[in-house]
Amino acid sequence: MKITDVRCATIEKYPTIRVVTDEGIDGFSQVEFYKPYVTMQTPLYRSILVGQDPTQIERVMRSIRKLGAFKPWGSIVSAIEVALWDIAGKAANLPIHRLLGGKVRDRVRVYNTGGVVYASATALKNGKEGFTIAKYATGYHGTELAHFAGHTVNDWDAGPGRGINRGPLTERGLCHQIEKVRTLKAELGDGIGLAMDCGPGWTLSDAIRFAQAVEPLNLIWLEDLLTGDYSPYTSPSLYRDLTTRTSTPIHTGEQIYLRQNFMDLIEHRAVDVIGPDPLDVGGLAELKWIAEYADLHSISIAPHGIGDGILGLAALIQVSATLPQNFIAFEFPRIDPPWFDIVQGLPSPIIRDGFVSVGDQPGLGVVFDQEAAKAYLAEEDAGFFD
Repeated sequence: MKITDVRCATIEKYPTIRVVTDEGIDGFSQVEFYKPYVTMQTPLYRSILVGQDPTQIERVMRSIRKLGAFKPWGSIVSAIEVALWDIAGKAANLPIHRLLGGKVRDRVRVYNTGGVVYASATALKNGKEGFTIAKYATGYHGTELAHFAGHTVNDWDAGPGRGINRGPLTERGLCHQIEKVRTLKAELGDGIGLAMDCGPGWTLSDAIRFAQAVEPLNLIWLEDLLTGDYSPYTSPSLYRDLTTRTSTPIHTGEQIYLRQNFMDLIEHRAVDVIGPDPLDVGGLAELKWIAEYADLHSISIAPHGIGDGILGLAALIQVSATLPQNFIAFEFPRIDPPWFDIVQGLPSPIIRDGFVSVGDQPGLGVVFDQEAAKAYLAEEDAGFFD
């Protein structure tokens, strides 16, 4: 089997990769909807990949892995890796989770990013999906620091189109953040775990005070307080200083590309939870290796996946089914968008009691309804499925 083409089209905002082979078995993958430059990168990867055997995944990846970097620049490399696993699974008539060593769980816990679907924590708590974990934005990942005067020492720089994304908090700002967490936890109760996505951008001293103040609330984690989303570095020594000063679990990692860049975080136990995204970290095998290495160091994993589309969801289901017992849940913010009808193979309803069932269909476990999907293609992408 040989790769004959690599294509990219935007399907309902999501850049979608198709790896075409000479045996009529194609692999698909998607990346986050706000990474349109993936389309512009595709010709370079096509020139490298055409003629290679897609089932020799590690050999193929060695030829392109060096082209990626921290989020957002590892997305196309990661998407190609997922598409290669999709091909390999279809060729072997096996789901990807069988090729990765087999599933250790028949259903996978997911957590919801609160506010994406439900307007309040109470509504999420009463939702039909039965989520057992919810995550909310706060601090520099939220909007309040850019809208409330006197909450940061840098709020002189606030205003329309000029968000605040780094710096010390004032006493008023810190107290507001703490009270927000208390309010959310009171609404959710002890039956739903609460995680907070906080940054990045906090000072170390503010992060320590915040994490210590919310210790009685038994949060699942505090995410990206110091570095994180779109930071091209990890700062493990700073995270180690934070983690050792609080019993509140500390989380980071969605922006990191490749296992090597997780080593310091893991080996120095700089955080309690890591959150790699399979469509940024380098793919499914990369994420599984990281999860297993983290497990050896008593670090949990909660993979990121806020915007990787239907195929990113399918990829997360496959790899999460194979992860060791340090797995907590993966991120699933959007529930049954109307364009979910463009694929077949997902369970219906997708979420039951906060879990997604793991299927046994070949590859990613989903196939495009091409006629339905064509309705979402831009005019310049009309030949994507040809």
